[in-house]
Amino acid sequence: MPIRIGRRAVLAGLAYPLVARQAQARPPFRLRDDPQPLLSPPILDEARTKRHLVDFAGRVILLNIWATWCPPCRGEMPELDALAAHLDDADFLVLPLCVDDAGIARGRQFFNDIGIRNLDLYWAESLRVQLAFGFLGLPTRC
Repeated sequence: MPIRIGRRAVLAGLAYPLVARQAQARPPFRLRDDPQPLLSPPILDEARTKRHLVDFAGRVILLNIWATWCPPCRGEMPELDALAAHLDDADFLVLPLCVDDAGIARGRQFFNDIGIRNLDLYWAESLRVQLAFGFLGLPTRC
């Protein structure tokens, strides 16, 4: 005699792999006894000077990867500007890295529009930044 399985039981079985459950994320970094250099895409400053992260060695860097089309990125910029003004010394740097496809000019326009005064502006190609730092799109948390 064949066993009959109801439609709900079949659908529940098919949906099981899709049911939300606790994510098992791996840590983004692992500690090593022999620290490795951090990859750095070419970074342009507003004078069009090519830089890399190693150029800022010896300082604590808050690297903020952002774009003008990313609402959370836009929202945090005034707070980062205030932080840069408050912690203005040689040992700390807020490094806002714009990844707009239109280039650094769009980032400068945005800074001017909202009154950012304490941050220098840097730009890099979005794909190179994503490959160097291992993230996919904005906004993200690393």
